[in-house]
Amino acid sequence: MKILIVEDDVSGVLLLKRYLQDQGETVIAMDGVKAVAAFLEARDSHRPFDLICLDIMLPHLGGQEVLKRIRSLEDEVGIGGSTGCKVILLTALRDVESITLSFRNQREAHLSKPISKERLFREIRMLGLPVTDDA
Repeated sequence: MKILIVEDDVSGVLLLKRYLQDQGETVIAMDGVKAVAAFLEARDSHRPFDLICLDIMLPHLGGQEVLKRIRSLEDEVGIGGSTGCKVILLTALRDVESITLSFRNQREAHLSKPISKERLFREIRMLGLPVTDDA
């Protein structure tokens, strides 16, 4: 599995990397612009991401806009619906508007921070992606 972790908080990056390091190749982007660039590079090299863990509050380009751009980039090459990458939106925000907007932007799952390994792995499994939990 190829995973993109998009998080601007160093402790959040380290935590997610620790949780996901045994699940496949992980790539880190610490802002929204770098996330879109990483997605485009992976898509164009024919090694797309299977999973994106995307923080909603990011510098330079917010998570909601990153998600819209990713879905648009997938549409450009005929990827969509269940064939696109799976996106788990991660947020400290708990307002209904943010959650509703992320759903409209086609995220598959939503987790409120703090993120636990158990909750994260449960969501990944629900998305139909393989997870091995040796811990």
